[in-house]
Amino acid sequence: MYRSCTFALALLAAFPALAQNLDGRLKRIAESKTIIIAHRVDAAPFSFVDDSKAVVGFSIDLCKRVADLIGNQVSVKDLKIKWLPVTSLNRFDAIAKGQADMECGSSTVTLSRLKQVDFSSFIFLETTGLMTKAGSGLRSLSDMSGKKIAVIGGTTNARAINELLKARQVSAAVVPFKYRDDAFAALEEGRVDAFASDRLLLIGSAVKAKDPRAFDLLPDQLSFEPYGIALPRGDANFRLAVNSGLAHIYRSGEIVDIFGRWFRELGPPGPVIETLYMLGAIPE
Repeated sequence: MYRSCTFALALLAAFPALAQNLDGRLKRIAESKTIIIAHRVDAAPFSFVDDSKAVVGFSIDLCKRVADLIGNQVSVKDLKIKWLPVTSLNRFDAIAKGQADMECGSSTVTLSRLKQVDFSSFIFLETTGLMTKAGSGLRSLSDMSGKKIAVIGGTTNARAINELLKARQVSAAVVPFKYRDDAFAALEEGRVDAFASDRLLLIGSAVKAKDPRAFDLLPDQLSFEPYGIALPRGDANFRLAVNSGLAHIYRSGEIVDIFGRWFRELGPPGPVIETLYMLGAIPE
């Protein structure tokens, strides 16, 4: 898509973003010259804290660039970012209660979550996978009868696993954890037999282990997880500002550089993710 449409995308990117009405969050951001971004600390490679204590990741790079573009829209040069660490349990509360302007991590857009927060255009598409210890002999969800599967409580992955176990009549125990590191430690120590989560998050956890080769990511793709930036409900102009920023990033091809920075080993965006970015490249 990006090779064949380079010229067309360049033409689209040449048009400036429309100025936004300064009310709601945009007004506060313009007056304070600061945007507050909630971020995950344990969702590598999307949002995490590295060894130097810096907030990094694919979603973080994307949101930093969106923040720059929002600064342009509200005529604030060098808009400052204030970072607010959140967990999988309180990330949406931080937005709904006004503690942060946007949440950048690995949050799946669902209808139930849209009752609490709004979301931007899609920024990524993931699937739920299963990770086991190497040599376990487990090859799919169907082999999990009598086994224990770790999940992060309250996530779409947990809901997907419970529904699939019931539908496939597999008698496995789903063990909820509050934190990703605890769930992975349970797998590493043999207290559970598998860990169900977004596939790239599972890989991110394994990479940090003492021996990444001690784990297998099974081929199952058990649910589709479209990611978005969580935003406050009822603020149409702020959502438009965020989506205008994303559209610029997608149209200009900047998304290819950001994607490559974090997923180089995966190659360029596949056809499904290409389509997602094409749909997000909304014209001015």
